[in-house]
Amino acid sequence: MNENALAYMELFYMALADKTRLRLLNLMRDEEVCVCFFTEVLGDSQPKISRHLAYLRNAGIVKARREGKWMHYSIVAPETEGGKNVLNEVLAWLDDQDDMRQEREKYKRVCCSPEVLVQIARTPITFALPNGETFDEPEYEYSHSAHNEIDEFLL
Repeated sequence: MNENALAYMELFYMALADKTRLRLLNLMRDEEVCVCFFTEVLGDSQPKISRHLAYLRNAGIVKARREGKWMHYSIVAPETEGGKNVLNEVLAWLDDQDDMRQEREKYKRVCCSPEVLVQIARTPITFALPNGETFDEPEYEYSHSAHNEIDEFLL
């Protein structure tokens, strides 16, 4: 095994060795997630979430996609078979935990609720209301910025 492979393995395992990063991966397991939902579901500060997402990105476990001012994150399968197996086992282990399943359920409620979306400043989602009308957040004005200077630096 060469030094590059060992360095990658070290970074990969260190990225998985944190409960906040595991919780983030748990929420991203099925789909891309906007950063605004991580803070709402996990109850952690936006700078803390951004720091952990940057760590996962640097380890090559997640990728980011910008849409306007918003960043969307999704899991990237490792290139090696061993890495894929480890990540799949970690996600399966998380799926066996009641609290992790509850957090995914909370995410589903948050991302599909007009009331909660209005509370999350400038959430980039348009969706249909039960009466067939659409709800598009831009009609609301907010006085604060969604990202601060630290977030922009990390993103």
